[in-house]
Amino acid sequence: MFPLEKRVTVVCGHYGTGKTNLSINLALDCARDGEDVTLVDLDVVNPYFRSADYSDVLTQNGVKVVGPNFANTNLDTPSLPGAVRDSILEGSRVIVDVGGDDAGATAIGVYSRTLTDVDPDVIYVVNRYRSMTTHAEEAAGILGEIERTSRLKATCIANNSHLKQGTTEQTVLDSVGFADEVSSLTGLPLRFTTAPRQLNFVLLNKISNIYPVDVHVRAPWE
Repeated sequence: MFPLEKRVTVVCGHYGTGKTNLSINLALDCARDGEDVTLVDLDVVNPYFRSADYSDVLTQNGVKVVGPNFANTNLDTPSLPGAVRDSILEGSRVIVDVGGDDAGATAIGVYSRTLTDVDPDVIYVVNRYRSMTTHAEEAAGILGEIERTSRLKATCIANNSHLKQGTTEQTVLDSVGFADEVSSLTGLPLRFTTAPRQLNFVLLNKISNIYPVDVHVRAPWE
């Protein structure tokens, strides 16, 4: 399945849930489908999305990247505020990767009026196995903080529950009840559940709306 429903998509959530890796997968899939796509990196919290390695993968596959973390790479990045606004308002596909929690959501708050004008899809990413969001009530509470700070309302939930390289079929299956509970508490639909690409065919008949992903973002010690 392809989970994006609108031209502009904001990806937000608790830090460590895998927002950046998900954003990269979404952008690459758009590019593979022949779309003109821009990834706006506003994840100023995550210190691991600051390497030219990621920008190289994206730009080589036709994804335009805008963001402060690429200042010393091979990208000719224009003034950030103007570049972000221009990307949001122009006609091509845009995916905005927002930093974790209310602290990270502060960056997107600067653009909340611009984003509101284009009626974006705002995907709230959850990971049952991430510290501080192991219970649905915790995940719902963090969403409230993000919405207040960003001045944007989430439109759906993405279940991105994983244990990095230790993710198995059972890891994903055991997360579905948690994601359903977050959906119930927030009143937001569960748009999709991610699974490592190698598990996609195994899970297709067991979970609805599976979105296969590849691992692009790794910590330096992995």
